[in-house]
Amino acid sequence: MYHNSIEGSIPPEIGNLVGVTVLDLGSNFLSGRIPASIGLLRNLVILEFPFNNFSGEIPSTIGNLSQLNELYLDFNSFSGSIPANLSNCKSLDFLNLAYNKLTGTIPKEVFGISSLTQGLLLQENQLTGTIPPEIGSLINTGAIGLSGNKLSGEIPNSVGKCLVLQILLLGRNFFEGTIPASLSELRGLHELDLSQNNFSGKIPAFLGEFSDLHDLNLSFNNFEGEVPRKGVFKNKSEISVLGNDKLCGGDPVLHLPICAFSGPKKNHKSPKLAVTISVCSGFLCLFFLFVTFRLWIRQRSRRKPIENYTINEQHIRISYAELVKATNGFSEENLIGSGNYGSVYRGALDDHENVTKVIAVKVFNLRQLGALKSFVAECDAFRNIRHRNLIKILTTCSSVDFKGNDFKAMVFEFKPNGSLESWLHPEGNDPIGLKTLKLKQRINIAIDVASALEYLHNHGQAPIIHCDLKPSNILLDDDMTALVSDFGLARFINNSTTSSTSSFGIKGTIGYIAPECGMTNKVSTHGDVYSYGILLMELFTGKRPTDGAFKDGLTLRTFVKDGFSEGLISTMDECLLANGVQASDHSQTINHAKKLNVFLWCLNLVSYAQVICQQSEWRLKR
Repeated sequence: MYHNSIEGSIPPEIGNLVGVTVLDLGSNFLSGRIPASIGLLRNLVILEFPFNNFSGEIPSTIGNLSQLNELYLDFNSFSGSIPANLSNCKSLDFLNLAYNKLTGTIPKEVFGISSLTQGLLLQENQLTGTIPPEIGSLINTGAIGLSGNKLSGEIPNSVGKCLVLQILLLGRNFFEGTIPASLSELRGLHELDLSQNNFSGKIPAFLGEFSDLHDLNLSFNNFEGEVPRKGVFKNKSEISVLGNDKLCGGDPVLHLPICAFSGPKKNHKSPKLAVTISVCSGFLCLFFLFVTFRLWIRQRSRRKPIENYTINEQHIRISYAELVKATNGFSEENLIGSGNYGSVYRGALDDHENVTKVIAVKVFNLRQLGALKSFVAECDAFRNIRHRNLIKILTTCSSVDFKGNDFKAMVFEFKPNGSLESWLHPEGNDPIGLKTLKLKQRINIAIDVASALEYLHNHGQAPIIHCDLKPSNILLDDDMTALVSDFGLARFINNSTTSSTSSFGIKGTIGYIAPECGMTNKVSTHGDVYSYGILLMELFTGKRPTDGAFKDGLTLRTFVKDGFSEGLISTMDECLLANGVQASDHSQTINHAKKLNVFLWCLNLVSYAQVICQQSEWRLKR
């Protein structure tokens, strides 16, 4: 009965369902306490109550379910302590109590459930105390999540016995001490989060030897000394060491200060030599400071004309679990749309100040060929661009889901006005369909998109080709400002050329892709301009390039071209003809004349767009 709108509480009579093996009530609006009679369902193998409003204590009778294999009670409001007799569930493979209000210490009996192969997730509660050495009993566990609690003490050495551990989340607690050497046994770690604790000492070099470690968060601790340079430490996007003021060295991508040289003690038998070395070192330091300052001034003067926004803001870090909670488990009612490489969901995210922010989460379907490359392409593009007419990214999430599968997502600001596609071609049940774009709005959208393209092509570190410009990739802000989005097919090209060859086949969408790009597999700024020309014609005619009326040689371009003989009025969107040109009475003749002049300007713009697209065919013939 999962994923419905069931309200109320669970009746005690549920204990009569003694033959049930799977009970799933997740993603509903259930509340109250779980009745103790749940313990009578001794045949239960899977029990799932996540994403509800359950409260009170977790009934200890769950410990009677000796055949239970999976228990999901996450994303509720359970309080009290964790029942120690959960250890009686000898077949328990996955225990998820995350995102509740549980208090007290973690029973050592829970850490002793050696059958937990999938994971033990207790993050985002109010648990206290230390991690008992019994954690070493989880020798076959793939994930341990304890972040976001009030746990303290040191990491026990016994954690090194969890040899198949892939995910260890200990962030946002009060842990202290050093990273134990026993962690070097966890060679299969994919993700390690130790952030926002009181850890100290040096970062062990063995972390750089973990070939599968791709997400290491050591930020906001008291680590000191030189940062290792191997493995995960070479990729800035996979590691965070912010808030550790005593760290130095490491790979240059981390931008840490150079470590002070710590060599053998000086020989005091040569004071003149020591003085000479000191003086020379001082002059060298002054020289390097002078050169560095001059380079900084030069870089600043070069970058100043194109900097529109600060580049020092830090993107928030967000986990898979937080995205699951924000989107109600990526539910269908939050689904905004789907594309070739994934889906976009609406979500509500609470920040550290308990302020709710509406977000759009683009989840990549990594089973789809090319989805991972699309994710990487978008990351590369957004790392280098900032403009008022480009969609702003809040953060990315590169992690694994609760089943251990790779997970990639991008988080953006949610735009309630949707896409240009939904305004030009509204569906029957779309609330935006009750509105139409006015002439002035369409002109402003055309200008906004042109500004974004001009920035991408001419003002970045290297020209960026969008490769998929179309109405569905144009989002509209609260004030109807157009924002170009979806850089999944974007390509960087060398500054010395205006095009490059794609090895991934045709890039773009049928109807919007330039003939020269479709036939030669070459991407160029000309291809984006062609797509913009098609976009302009669609913006003012209201017709898609793939409209069913276009057949037997008739295309959107020839449709506009043939309209020249009739003054182009017949080609324009009927909504514009109804609202943008006709005057309501004789007293508005002057205003009507102004509107007509603007309208004629738009007609010229559309005719120019047709010429732009025609040039693509000329280049192809050459």
